[in-house]
Amino acid sequence: MVDPPWDLLLTVAFLLTGTAGIWILVVCPPSGGETVLHLNHAAMSAAMILMIWVIVSDVAVWAQVALFAVLTLALLPALRGASDRARRADVVGHLALNAAMIWMLAAMPLLMADAHASGAHRHAGHGSAVAIAPAGQPPGWAIAVNSLFVAVCAAGVLWWLVRATAVRTHRLPAIGHGLMAAGMGTMLVLLPA
Repeated sequence: MVDPPWDLLLTVAFLLTGTAGIWILVVCPPSGGETVLHLNHAAMSAAMILMIWVIVSDVAVWAQVALFAVLTLALLPALRGASDRARRADVVGHLALNAAMIWMLAAMPLLMADAHASGAHRHAGHGSAVAIAPAGQPPGWAIAVNSLFVAVCAAGVLWWLVRATAVRTHRLPAIGHGLMAAGMGTMLVLLPA
C-alpha cells in the first residue's frame, strides 16, 4: 500500500484516467484496437487504485498479471494496423505501460523487501512468494529493472504531452495516457522507497 499523501494523489490521478477511458468508450465509442486500448486503460486505472488501498491475495495478483498479458496480446493487432509513426508510437507506449504493470505486480515482493523483512507491511499478499535479498534490501537487478520501467514511464509522459499539444482535436486520450504513465512511474518509484 502507498503512504500518504501519495495514496490520495495517486487515487485521484487514476480515477481521472479511468473515468477518461470509460467516458471515451461510452460517449464516442472507438473501433477495433482503440476499444481494446481504452478498455486496457480503464482496467489499469482500477488495478492501480486497488494496489494503492487493498492487500490482495496472490491469486488475485496473478489474475491481474494474466489479464494484462491478455490485453497486451490484444493490443498487438493495433500495432500492425497503425496508420502512421505517431499512432504506432502510441501503441508501443501502451504495450510498454502494460509491461510495466505486469512487472509491478510480479516484482512487488522483491521491491518491497525491506517492508517484508521488518514485518511492518505486507502488500498484495506477497508474503513469501519470492526469496528476499539479505538485510531486507531489494536485489540490485530488481532495482535496475524497476529503474528501467520508471524511465519508460517518464518517456511515456513526455511522448503523450507532445501528442496532446500536437493534435488539434481529441486531446483527452493523450492527456489521460500521460497521466497514467506519470502515476505508474510514481508508484514504481515509491515501491522500493
